[in-house]
Amino acid sequence: MSRHLCRRARAARVVATPLIGLAVAGGVLTGCGGQGSDTSCGVNGCTVTFARNGTAEVSVLGVSARLVGVDQGVARIEVAGQTVEVPVGGQAEVGGFTVQVQEVTDTQVIVRVAP
Repeated sequence: MSRHLCRRARAARVVATPLIGLAVAGGVLTGCGGQGSDTSCGVNGCTVTFARNGTAEVSVLGVSARLVGVDQGVARIEVAGQTVEVPVGGQAEVGGFTVQVQEVTDTQVIVRVAP
């Protein structure tokens, strides 16, 4: 291989390596939503918007999470196979995660899951 081609190959690796890293990080930071939910993840955890009348289950941070139900402003949420009851504005520890209920409306429940 000529010197010119070697320099081009090295330059391509230098450009491609950060792009691959970004793609991998992007995959790690996104959650997998499910039907009846919307998931947004970042470095500090994931926010999941569940449809209040649905039975959606999502995968976040390597575990499953689902809204079991809501009764008088208290949400029952299952994370990593363990169920916890959390009032609006409150938080609880379950399965090694902090679960916070941010909002409950007639149509949706917004939950934050963080390591």
